[in-house]
Amino acid sequence: MSTLWHGRFAGGPAEALQALNDSLPFDQRMFSQDIAGSRAHVRMLGHVGLLTAADTAAVLAALDTTETEIAEGAFVFAVNDEDIHTAVERRVTELAGAAGARLHTGRSRNDQVATDLRLWTKREMVDLAGVVADLQAVLAQQAETAGPAYLPGYTHLQQAQPVLLAHHLLAHGWALARDVDRLLAAGQSADVSPLGAGALAGSSLPLDPDMVAQELGFAARFENSLDAVSDRDFVVEALFALSLLGVHLSRIGEEMILWASSEFGFVSLDDAFSTGSSMLPQKKNPDIAELARGKAGRLIGHLTGLLTTLKGLPLTYNKDLQEDKEPLFDACDTVRLTMLALNGMLATLTFNTERMAESADSPYAAAVDLAEYLVAQGMPFREAHAVVGGHVQNALAGHGSLKDLVTADPCLGAEAAELLAPGVAVTRRTTPGGAGPAAVAVQAERFAQKLAEQQTRLTQ
Repeated sequence: MSTLWHGRFAGGPAEALQALNDSLPFDQRMFSQDIAGSRAHVRMLGHVGLLTAADTAAVLAALDTTETEIAEGAFVFAVNDEDIHTAVERRVTELAGAAGARLHTGRSRNDQVATDLRLWTKREMVDLAGVVADLQAVLAQQAETAGPAYLPGYTHLQQAQPVLLAHHLLAHGWALARDVDRLLAAGQSADVSPLGAGALAGSSLPLDPDMVAQELGFAARFENSLDAVSDRDFVVEALFALSLLGVHLSRIGEEMILWASSEFGFVSLDDAFSTGSSMLPQKKNPDIAELARGKAGRLIGHLTGLLTTLKGLPLTYNKDLQEDKEPLFDACDTVRLTMLALNGMLATLTFNTERMAESADSPYAAAVDLAEYLVAQGMPFREAHAVVGGHVQNALAGHGSLKDLVTADPCLGAEAAELLAPGVAVTRRTTPGGAGPAAVAVQAERFAQKLAEQQTRLTQ
């Protein structure tokens, strides 16, 4: 069986080696990037005089045919196609004859695969950032629809202060905005062309890596050939961005799981985005939210796995680097599917705002407002904190309602007791970025501007 390296060996590879070594089952998804890189390489070879005009045209035509065959599912992969590079070169040689055998002039699969993966990552990071933006738009729409609805805000999963529902939803939107930034930054890290680095040291042939980089739309070409073929920092950065995005999706999922429970009852899930039980007829399960929570572990595993692979590698290319693609591909697929499902779930759920308000209207949730009332009268905050804390303790001990205790306190009185009325405390958060109506209205405008800015970046 012929290989790209058969000349050095007396016999063919063992079956076990072939099975372990071949990457075609997963790297064939980079066929369009591989062919794009080959087109640029061939044009450069023609430009520098290493290919005749006739050979250049023949190889380019063969590359076009090969791409069409793969895209349409008509391409027949051979047993000895160990990766997408081998498959494409074999087919081009079948179509273009001797001219096709010149395709790999001045090139190694080391710089070729790095080029393919960088092209693929650049595109995928922008595409996924767009999917994140779609999810942000759903959160923004739900925030607008929520209007004055409010719910308890939590620390330590204990009720803390009431906040507008819009404020809570937009908190997730801002976290996702940072994810967009990280995804686009990972795409920028991939925006360097390695083609021309060869196996590791460049070439004695008069190659023009700058022309290739420009042809492929890269921002720059490599500066060091050793680094060019061994660098997978951009994959790690992409996996980190995807992992942290997964953590944020997990947090959304966890909240929806809690909110959909009977104990909270804050949301009702649409039938199309929930499941039932094979045994319990009454059940309506938040499977999408649970899977979003579970997928985060998978994403983190991909990141730590690749970091572990890379940490012991000497320069330059080592076959260990073949382990970069499967985690990246799976992470991208996992995040995309999770976001699409969460998008549908969030867009169709119903907020039970009465239940939210009922939970948020505990007078204890306004305790800090009482302390701040005393501060406004001139009392030091620590003293005010102690005064209000004492009233809370007495109320919980059954010595009277908090409202009665506050009313009877000469430092507080009836005016302060009005702060405990349902729906009052949430209106008192007036600082920029806070949870009150005026601040949230400003925030919603700023978030809309952020989405518009993101869209501009995504379409550049």
